[in-house]
Amino acid sequence: MSLIDRLADELARLPGVGRKTALRLTYHLLKAPPEDAGRLADAIMAVSERVRTCARCGNYTEQSTCAICASPRRELSIICVVEEASDINAIERTGEYRGLYHVLGGRLSPLDGIGPAELNITSLLERAAMDGVREVVLATNPSVEGEATALYLHKLISPLGVRVTRIARGLPVGGDLEYADGVTIAEALHGRREL
Repeated sequence: MSLIDRLADELARLPGVGRKTALRLTYHLLKAPPEDAGRLADAIMAVSERVRTCARCGNYTEQSTCAICASPRRELSIICVVEEASDINAIERTGEYRGLYHVLGGRLSPLDGIGPAELNITSLLERAAMDGVREVVLATNPSVEGEATALYLHKLISPLGVRVTRIARGLPVGGDLEYADGVTIAEALHGRREL
């Protein structure tokens, strides 16, 4: 196997990168100055060696505790539960949420062999039971597995006396009703609110 094929194969293993894109990236790197490839390799190695999960929430960080958990400006009484650390960025971009997070590291998926033991649930229950936690927001994806995970967590957290909420779902801003599927419209109707 040539070095070009080897690099393309490694790049193709990344999510969302197919064989054609991997080859395009490989040829781009070959045309670029060698220091560009060196910086990319250094950045990959640095992330691999120095980034770890936050001891409290499971977010990625270079420290033992992530910047969100360490911030004195965050609302300590609310924990937003997400499937993956990348989901935190999506929520943070809105600028609307000021609480803490908890990363499950996936979602329940029995067909893929992912049960409760494979997820970061025990530490979530410990955090939810802490004095001062008033609400746990379940922000799992609106998929079959995400919904099953949210229902499972609701069943575990509710007896702790903590309010459990679910993020709303519905129509995107700028979307047309005629192009939305029935489930999305039903969720939008179910989650309606006063004006």
